[in-house]
This record gives sequence, structure tokens and C-alpha cells, in this order.
Amino acid sequence: MDLEQQQWWNDFQNDSNAVLLDVRTDEEVEESMIPNALHLDFYQGQDFINALESLDKSKNYYVYCRSGNRSGQACLIMKQLGFDTTFNLVGGMNEWQGPVI
Repeated sequence: MDLEQQQWWNDFQNDSNAVLLDVRTDEEVEESMIPNALHLDFYQGQDFINALESLDKSKNYYVYCRSGNRSGQACLIMKQLGFDTTFNLVGGMNEWQGPVI
């Protein structure tokens, strides 16, 4: 499900079963990332799929990338892999106004 930044962040902060998932490249993550995010590079192909498969499917995943495109695709892939709850950050880090490290 696509969510605008304010709802995505508020929902994440109030979700005791939440996991933040950053699907950008290593280079993008080195510039900045949202604190406590799990990083899996979308462009790693089968390794990315394998890493997703190892995650707890009962968690709620709040997924982001640079613009919202890769994270949207990641959410679709996660649905196909059996994840029930994924939320895509519309606009990604390009429009992010929240905390970063």
C-alpha cells in the first residue's frame, strides 16, 4: 500500500510490529538513511529475493527507496512471497522530512 510521508511515519512509529526496510544501494545508504532501518539492496537480484525470504513474514514492513519506485516494486515482490503487510513511502528519500543518520 502506498502511503504519503506523514501517514507512513506516524503509522510506523505507532506499530509495535513494524520493520523499516531500505531497498536502496550501498552508495545511497552511505549518504543518509532513516535510523534503525534494515538495508537490502533491491538491485542485488536473486540475493535480494533470498534476503526477503529470510525475513519474518508476520511483521509489518515500511519500505522506502530514493523516489518510491523501487520500494513500490519491492512491496509487490514481498506480496508475491507471502508478506501480508507492506507500506511504500511515496516520494522516498527525495521528499523525506524526518530523521536521518
